[in-house]
Amino acid sequence: MVHLHHRLIKPGGFVAINIADILCFADPAMPRLQADVVSTKRSPVTRAMVLEAKLRHPAFSRYQLAELLGCSEQTIDRRLNHNNIRGGKYGAQTKVKTVAGLVERWAEEAGFYVYDRRVWAKDPAWANSRWHSLSYRAVDEFEYVFVLWKPGITTVDRNRLTPREWREWGSRAVWTMPSVRSNDDHEAKFPLELPTRLIRLLSEPEDVVLDPFVGSGTTAVAALREGRRFIGIELLPQYAALARAAVDHTVAV
Repeated sequence: MVHLHHRLIKPGGFVAINIADILCFADPAMPRLQADVVSTKRSPVTRAMVLEAKLRHPAFSRYQLAELLGCSEQTIDRRLNHNNIRGGKYGAQTKVKTVAGLVERWAEEAGFYVYDRRVWAKDPAWANSRWHSLSYRAVDEFEYVFVLWKPGITTVDRNRLTPREWREWGSRAVWTMPSVRSNDDHEAKFPLELPTRLIRLLSEPEDVVLDPFVGSGTTAVAALREGRRFIGIELLPQYAALARAAVDHTVAV
């Protein structure tokens, strides 16, 4: 998809990509990540106890061993096979890959170069995530914004922002702003402040802002409010209708 953008971007122009820090891919060849989550165990039955019971009753099924030891058959299975694992018992293991190297490779293949990156620090909205509760992994509470550059003359005009704005966020790598509180009409909304900052930082008034996945129209609204023109592309009719409604409301106001 990045390849298709190259001819549309003017020389010296930018592409901004907001993306989470990690991507997960199913990988049957990857070893299963097994976890002995001792802090959340509800059954005192240990692997040694199960092995001892099997030795005494070699013909017993998992269900019979469970009845003997006073636990569930799932507990027997977990103790024997170490299958308290991320991704479930039978699904392929998921391989986690960080996005920075992938974005850089895709960009250069398309003729862009990584110019900058910002970190959007948001509130942790996934407190009940299984990663949060059953592993040492951190709650995912930030996303990257990668800025790609198309070779050409880039206009640098610090007068686009006030001195205070430059101090507080224009020249800062970490942007702290809360995430959208409800994704009731679109599953991947972001706060208006995010595209607003990028548009003000990277474009001039009357420039054209292109959003090839316009979704609910947040970028279009930001562009209009900041005196830019915009082009929005959306594949799904219901989201295109959302974007049109958002634009109509902004123009009316």
